[in-house]
Amino acid sequence: MFARILVANRGEIACRVIDTCRRMGVATVAVYSDADRAARHVAMADEAVRIGGPKPADSYLRGDAIIAAAVATGAQAIHPGYGFLSENPEFVEAVEAAGLVFIGPSAAAIRAMGLKDAAKALMEEAGVPVVPGYHGANQDPEHLAGAADAIGYPVLIKAVAGGGGKGMRRVDSPARFMEALESARGEAATAFGNEAVLVEKFVEKPRHIEVQVFGDGVRAVHLFERDCSLQRRHQKVIEEAPAPGMTPAMRAAMGEAAVRAAEAIGYSGAGTVEFIVDGARGLRPDGFWFMEMNTRLQVEHPVTEAITGVDLVEWQLRVAAGEALPARQEDLAIDGHAFEARLYAEDVPKGFLPATGRLAHLRFPGGARADTGVRAGDEISPWYDPMVAKIIVHGPTREVALRKLDAALAGCQVAGSVTNLAFLRALARHAGFAAGDVDTGLIDRDLESLAAAPVPCSRTRALAAMGALGLAGAAGALEGFTLWAPLRRAVVLRAGGEEISATAEVLPGGAARVTLGDAVHEVAREGQGWRVDGAPVGAEVVPLEQSVAVFWGNGYVFDVVDPLEVAAEAGGGAGRIEAPMPGLVKAVFVGPGDAVSAGDRLAVLEAMKMEHALTAGRDGVVAEVLVGAGAQVEAGAALIVLEEGEP
Repeated sequence: MFARILVANRGEIACRVIDTCRRMGVATVAVYSDADRAARHVAMADEAVRIGGPKPADSYLRGDAIIAAAVATGAQAIHPGYGFLSENPEFVEAVEAAGLVFIGPSAAAIRAMGLKDAAKALMEEAGVPVVPGYHGANQDPEHLAGAADAIGYPVLIKAVAGGGGKGMRRVDSPARFMEALESARGEAATAFGNEAVLVEKFVEKPRHIEVQVFGDGVRAVHLFERDCSLQRRHQKVIEEAPAPGMTPAMRAAMGEAAVRAAEAIGYSGAGTVEFIVDGARGLRPDGFWFMEMNTRLQVEHPVTEAITGVDLVEWQLRVAAGEALPARQEDLAIDGHAFEARLYAEDVPKGFLPATGRLAHLRFPGGARADTGVRAGDEISPWYDPMVAKIIVHGPTREVALRKLDAALAGCQVAGSVTNLAFLRALARHAGFAAGDVDTGLIDRDLESLAAAPVPCSRTRALAAMGALGLAGAAGALEGFTLWAPLRRAVVLRAGGEEISATAEVLPGGAARVTLGDAVHEVAREGQGWRVDGAPVGAEVVPLEQSVAVFWGNGYVFDVVDPLEVAAEAGGGAGRIEAPMPGLVKAVFVGPGDAVSAGDRLAVLEAMKMEHALTAGRDGVVAEVLVGAGAQVEAGAALIVLEEGEP
């Protein structure tokens, strides 16, 4: 076994690898960018090396700097985590040329699966079913359009070097094909440096079911399936294992196909074979097709670990160190059911815009596994994926596990950045999802209700007022008196754009009467808890620097409005185009004097690895363009201003 390894990644996956290394007695070396100097993974490792600036291209994508750090610190091997250089065959070759071990598959195996078109041809040869489509080299638009006609609409355009939903477009008719092709190619070129695409049949009620495989370079085993159908914009949101409705016959067929795929390329280490499944007729052995193989550990690997009892990172280290496969297929079995929810810093009601901020308060629930790369006080950086944590639960049945997931999400406490926590809870309580009736279109069909911002009730607002006024002691009675009458104090809160005026009056016995317009509640502390109108409530009130958080059901954060605050001048409404988040201006399409119509694309902002089009909110004439392509801007920065009045 290795004595010391370097972890060539950041965030929760770096922390997760370090956890296993600690248990195995393997020393670890972390690498970090300037933005991650004080990050959790840096603090956890035995040693840490700076490798460059905050941009991934200046740090985590610098293979030469990472290898130099490994050599300088005496590391014997490099674990790539996922993302960044984890599926870069040139990096694998450079690692091995330096006399180090790459903890993962060979460069040849990565290349074999790196391009979706070539991978599908290889899988056909290995007897693995593939989706009908065009995976050839001819990238002429007319040829691709003809292939789409032959396949039959709807079709899916996918970047051959893609992943994570980037460079992917659904097309429902020939009239929209060319526009979608241009858009997919542009995004693919930006994300992967390769604009080539393939065209596939779009499955009407698709389910995304993937199989975890593990190989030693000669033979492989599978560790059963995960269902990742709950997706938004092709990004996974909640994953589970095993797949609901899976039959023994289909599980055997998918597992055997995945093992054939792995053994066909001499796969070593942990990998995932992803299948698209037709859920319209139930799960049938003839209704699944190969999509792609991810030649690395997956974000959702913890649900597989939960149902099998296997530490996949330990297996990675053992096989990379020269050991044989740790188990035979007949040694592996499924125990219970597991879910993983991806907790992100993002503004769901505003279209899932990535968010930043300092995590003023952060607490994860007991009884659940929380894989995270951040702590209270850490910043959610605009440079990287805005994941806060992965919340993983396990239970004897799917029903029990789903209840545990809802309880775990209710127990998460995050303040300092908006998150998708309420969205995740809405999904966990969705009737169709609870029944196992899932497909990749579920979220889009019910997006309006799932993404709606939860509205705090008047009792929650009363608790917030108590916290904002400092009337909530650690325990016991509430305090506050004046000479001739009980203390009365007023506060103005702001939540979801709404201003909330509240008045609290301290009553004999230590309670307080809180008035919010027509609503009046009596609030009292009871030990470490609260009573509202005489009934105990399971709420926690956390005063923060300029706000107060109330964690009860959904978590709510209320800004405390300074009474001396002067309202800032409105920014021109639809005539002022501002950056909705920190990011990089990729393109500006207009100049001063240009006439624009409502909905026209004015600029493209890149943030958190995604591109966001900024459009005109009304017809008008461009008065000013305040930024150019390549500018890094903060949230709220003015980018383009339209003239007042009609064009």
